[in-house]
Amino acid sequence: MLRTSPMTRRQSLGGIATLLAAPALGQGYAGLGTEAAEFAQVLPETRLSFPADHGPHPDFRIEWWYITANLVADDEPMGLQWTLFRQARAPSGSDEGWASRQTWMGHAAVTTRTSHHVAEAFARGGIGQAGVELPPFRAWLDDWRLESPDSNIDELTLSASGDRFSYTVALKAQGPLVLQGVDGYSVKSEQGQASHYYSQPHYGLDGTLTLDGVDRSVTGRAWLDREWSSQPLSEDQTGWDWFALHLDTGEKLMAYRLRGAGSLTTGAWIARDGTSRVLPPDEMQFTPLHVHRTAGRDVPVDWRLIWPEQSLEIDVRALNRDSYMPTVFPYWEGPVTFSGTHSGIGYLEMTGY
Repeated sequence: MLRTSPMTRRQSLGGIATLLAAPALGQGYAGLGTEAAEFAQVLPETRLSFPADHGPHPDFRIEWWYITANLVADDEPMGLQWTLFRQARAPSGSDEGWASRQTWMGHAAVTTRTSHHVAEAFARGGIGQAGVELPPFRAWLDDWRLESPDSNIDELTLSASGDRFSYTVALKAQGPLVLQGVDGYSVKSEQGQASHYYSQPHYGLDGTLTLDGVDRSVTGRAWLDREWSSQPLSEDQTGWDWFALHLDTGEKLMAYRLRGAGSLTTGAWIARDGTSRVLPPDEMQFTPLHVHRTAGRDVPVDWRLIWPEQSLEIDVRALNRDSYMPTVFPYWEGPVTFSGTHSGIGYLEMTGY
């Protein structure tokens, strides 16, 4: 069952403001294909710099700090999500006080085999209610927090709460950052839309998750994605299917396909030592195995992925087929397991259905 935490008046007003600032939904999923030439542009010659790029990029139109985690509590598999989105409503202007051009949106979720709990919150920039800053690294929206003792993100504390759930967990990196695409320049369409994109897929996790008033100790693996752009999709791309997979043998696979007339598939194979190589465009085969009706939509919740060059053929299955996010821009997101030539756990996100 889908469970969304009730919104406060402040959250409702913030949501309205975000909707008014957002582009038309017809231009790519959630308006991400809308022309944005007046904002800062993603350039292939840009080289990412750390720790500075853990912080915000306010001149780009959109940005996110995105964590998914596969958990275990008393041998029961679970998942959690924590995401902070930033959107610039104008290409230039003040970011101070009530005149700030930045708006913020947060999503948090906890998923079990039988339940999917979702919370959504909104905030204005410039007034201290939400933001990202360093040093030290701190990302927050009200009492939702992602924090480090320094400017790096090797060790983080993550917390959020919603209707009938809360969690506070510690993340510790066990491998290096991964630059997606070519040195962090990630092409999203044949027309050249792109983002700056890096990941930290190597977190070990432990902490406490409270569900329906019961505290449970959890351990697991977490994956952070960081991405910013001004137009990451083309106008005719309607959504994506994105897989972040932890193989039992220690490797990791990030693979996704962007759907629509401007379709594209790519990703990264991440070795046990953290080195990575780009999944060449259109080499991965994505085949839906089961379409499930949830929240009034038909969503392909089970998949077969085939990468002949890597001798990989796996069947990916949702832990909970009803892991739909009934948020302002709705999407499906939840933990998965997979088996075949390789086995393991991970997360699946699907938009535009």
